[in-house]
Amino acid sequence: MSFDSSFASLNLSENLTRALADAGYAEATEVQARAIPPAIAGRDLMVASSTGSGKTASFVVPALERVLAARASGERRERGVVHGPRVLVLAPTRELAMQVSKAATVYGRHVQGLRVATVVGGVPYPMQIKALRGPLDILIATPGRLLDHLTSGKAVLGKVEMLVLDEADRMLDMGFIDDIRTIADHTPPARQTLMYSATFAGDAGRLAQQLMREPQRIDVASHTDSHANIEQRLHWVDNGSHKNALLDHILTTREVEQALVFTSTQRDADWLADRLADQGHAAAALHGAMPQGRRNRTLMALRRGDLRVLVATDVAARGIDVPTISHVINYGLPMKAEDYVHRIGRTGRAGRNGLAVTLADRGDSHMIRRIQHFTTQRIPVATITGLEPKSPEPRMAASRPEGRFEPRPGRPAKHGGKPFAPRGADRFAPRGGDRYAPRGGDHFAPRGGDQFAPRGAKRFGAQERAPQPRDAAPREPFERARFERPSGERHAFAPRKAAGPGAKPFGFKPNRPRPRGQAR
Repeated sequence: MSFDSSFASLNLSENLTRALADAGYAEATEVQARAIPPAIAGRDLMVASSTGSGKTASFVVPALERVLAARASGERRERGVVHGPRVLVLAPTRELAMQVSKAATVYGRHVQGLRVATVVGGVPYPMQIKALRGPLDILIATPGRLLDHLTSGKAVLGKVEMLVLDEADRMLDMGFIDDIRTIADHTPPARQTLMYSATFAGDAGRLAQQLMREPQRIDVASHTDSHANIEQRLHWVDNGSHKNALLDHILTTREVEQALVFTSTQRDADWLADRLADQGHAAAALHGAMPQGRRNRTLMALRRGDLRVLVATDVAARGIDVPTISHVINYGLPMKAEDYVHRIGRTGRAGRNGLAVTLADRGDSHMIRRIQHFTTQRIPVATITGLEPKSPEPRMAASRPEGRFEPRPGRPAKHGGKPFAPRGADRFAPRGGDRYAPRGGDHFAPRGGDQFAPRGAKRFGAQERAPQPRDAAPREPFERARFERPSGERHAFAPRKAAGPGAKPFGFKPNRPRPRGQAR
């Protein structure tokens, strides 16, 4: 689909056109050119766009247009009355919320009296409450903290005209689906809803059906797109010492302008940042357990160029947009394959080239296969002279769709050379009939009330006897006598029958006095 890439063709307000020109933006990206016009027209949008495609401006610009339209109509709000925001943007992380807030401030610099507030975790409540009670045009928030203010009555969302869900799939992965539904229920039903997600399958698609009215679908890019300006490399490592040696070698090369190193846990991020700092690197950690003030100072140092290496976790790095990041290094692999795409998207921004390096051991081969299957691309394997792995490279079989169990090419299939295939209700039953395949008179059919006795099979240690019909009387009297009362009422433990005249019940202990000094 062809589109005009100039902002002038979008018929924006003069204030916004001037602000975009001041920020150095003359050409619109594809997602901006396709999403801004219908968003300004009031349509609900489902936008699938990859990271780094300029999607933030595609909803911030329509939000600012809505604010300008309200100002032009002469709408006035009573003083002393809390009306709440006109536009509400929900983001999964504090960093992404801060990025959206910065974009709203930059693009709205010529919007007179623009009021933008950010409500995120890690920030003192009094400052946020003050912002929520005052005049407000655009509110950017993370779902958890906004729900806190909503339940306490400090946040008012009755005047929201536009609701934006940025990176909705990530918010759902973080468990915010109920929070999002609650927040949406406090907004007017006639609002406009814009939803941005890497995929609309599963929960994301169902949430879109619940919150949107006849949405327009815009697919700009997907996870299968090749990152033409990002070179990807895979280094196999033998152990932790080998991994550290490879990392040290990469960070000492002259091509590294700034590097973003990803770890799997917060503890690893702190440990690795301290290790690199001890080696003389300008390094710092960034993760969700850090106070917001420290996180802001770390990001500012990264943007100023004071930091050369940032060691971060997946959640903390979402929303980082620093064009000078030349290298992304996966020191620890992500938990989900789609997080790999978001990781490498932190480099190669603003038209620059980037390098994404993954350090993996043999135990990571399964995740490497999942990543390659998700992106439909193979990560080229590379080596560094003098640091080659001593262990052989793991066999990377092509990923197979779930539910299929075809044998590898060139290898004979088991069970008579017939591959596994779903059959009937048993998806794991081999073709051609097998002892595990259900058939008339199931091999595992219960017999005589014993659900664990296979028909025709001999139980371990049991005497061989002819099969009996299910309604036959029990062969041994204790089968009923020990576990049933005469009336038929069952109980777990029945007292033994008396052995003879004068016998005492089972467990009877006479309470007779013992001679002094006799042990009990």
